[in-house]
Amino acid sequence: MLAPYVRLFATPGTRAFTVGNLLARLPIGIFTVSAVVMIATTRGSYALAGAVSATGLVAVAVVGPLTARLIDRYGQARIALPATLVAVAGALSLAACVRFGAPDWTLFASHAVMATTPNTGGMSRARWAHLFRTDSAEDTAARHTANSFEQAADELCFMSGPPLAALLCTQLFPESGTLTGAVLLLTGMLIFTGQRGTEPPVARRTADRAAPSLKLRALLPLLVSFLCVGCVFGSLEVATIAFADVRGQQAAAGLVLACQATGSAMAGLYLGTVRPPSGPVARRFARCAGAMALLALLPLGAATTGSLAVLAVALLIAGMGTAPTMVTGMTLIQRTVPAARLNEGMTWQVTALLGGVASGSAVGGWAADHLPAVTGFTVPPAAAGLAAATAFAVVVRSVWLGRRTKGRTQGRAEEPGKARRAAVPSGE
Repeated sequence: MLAPYVRLFATPGTRAFTVGNLLARLPIGIFTVSAVVMIATTRGSYALAGAVSATGLVAVAVVGPLTARLIDRYGQARIALPATLVAVAGALSLAACVRFGAPDWTLFASHAVMATTPNTGGMSRARWAHLFRTDSAEDTAARHTANSFEQAADELCFMSGPPLAALLCTQLFPESGTLTGAVLLLTGMLIFTGQRGTEPPVARRTADRAAPSLKLRALLPLLVSFLCVGCVFGSLEVATIAFADVRGQQAAAGLVLACQATGSAMAGLYLGTVRPPSGPVARRFARCAGAMALLALLPLGAATTGSLAVLAVALLIAGMGTAPTMVTGMTLIQRTVPAARLNEGMTWQVTALLGGVASGSAVGGWAADHLPAVTGFTVPPAAAGLAAATAFAVVVRSVWLGRRTKGRTQGRAEEPGKARRAAVPSGE
């Protein structure tokens, strides 16, 4: 069963860059929680802590794609390591400002500087795509396994990072979580960028590389779909916390939410052991998104029982629909974005997810404040349904483009005149 992973990591250099990437990726789940706990503990204001965290999220949405574009243009080692040094400086500044009671505006500025943290998951996926870049069955299966592994790694980091941050900040001193995250980020990035043999080469300047990724119209529906998926995550988190709080069991909310990430990680690891199904990737993405939407109904049903244990089981099962959607969607992005813009395209995907998480948290928070706790669980399946509808629109568009291209090809083979004009829609 583990044979696909054994073959994957038999490639020279892959184990080393994976270790570095995991170390550098773990702080993503540490920094946000650490900042909230650190600021709320020392300044006595969750409002300030939330505002600083939100500012960092906005900064990531703006700076992240720009950093990724520079990585595509100049290479991972030349850009990612300096960007990491800037982010680490921001983390150290944030910890120092909290420790020495600096004005509130310095917290916002320091946290915004941390937005230069490179998208380590995207860079790792770009390396796998470069190592297994042919269309052979072996390389296609290897890319599928690699994307599945990366999705499971994402879930494990997001699942283990927040509890570790909370433990460090509460048991040692408030700044310990941020400082630990900075050390892990720098150490991991030094290891990762040191593996030059697996680094994708910088593509020569082409029209594909010069045009911004958002001008690639095929990418926009995918980003909308990932925005909806992020909304599922954000709203589900808030709904679960509110549900536990109403029952006086807020301390258990973290463990219940971890079940969702565990289910996704399990599904991701299993997905990597089986060969990718045949057929167009866009259709697989639509099917996976549809299955995720159906599974998102389980937490709603479980919430009506009033039991956190039943909800935990429902989240575990519902989480298993996340990884196939994310893995297939990432594969679709890799096939949509030109190779010279791959890091940027995958960073836009992360930006869309983060935007969805923020939107879902806002909607879920409003529902928690104004509606019964169970009602909050209606938001995740609604968002998942929108994700599935958008994914279906991607399929419709791909079929339409395929027929259009076929019509053009047939038209070129015919004599000029009526037959050629009939093959091309009016207005072209």
